[in-house]
Amino acid sequence: MENKRKNRKEFVHIGSIVNKVFKAARNDADADMIQVWNVWKGVVGSAVAENARPAAFKGNLLLVNVSSSPWLQQLQFLKGDLIIKLNQALKQNLVTEIKFKIGPLE
Repeated sequence: MENKRKNRKEFVHIGSIVNKVFKAARNDADADMIQVWNVWKGVVGSAVAENARPAAFKGNLLLVNVSSSPWLQQLQFLKGDLIIKLNQALKQNLVTEIKFKIGPLE
């Protein structure tokens, strides 16, 4: 009878395993996002930082919310330079693509 009780204690609900996996993956993305936030204003300058903010990471794609269509168009022209400058500031090739969209600057 004691042996059966020991075995039951070893069982783990699949939900807790899945949550641990998702949490580990999310922490990496969160850590990357924190790094980008830390260098963003220094890389893009204060005028751009007031009108464009990093919103999320999806792999090596950085999603950036912008305040208006003119800013979106201007940043499209600067995208290549921004990727280079961000990666230099981060000291790693973290960002390979940037997608701009009009959205909240929170």
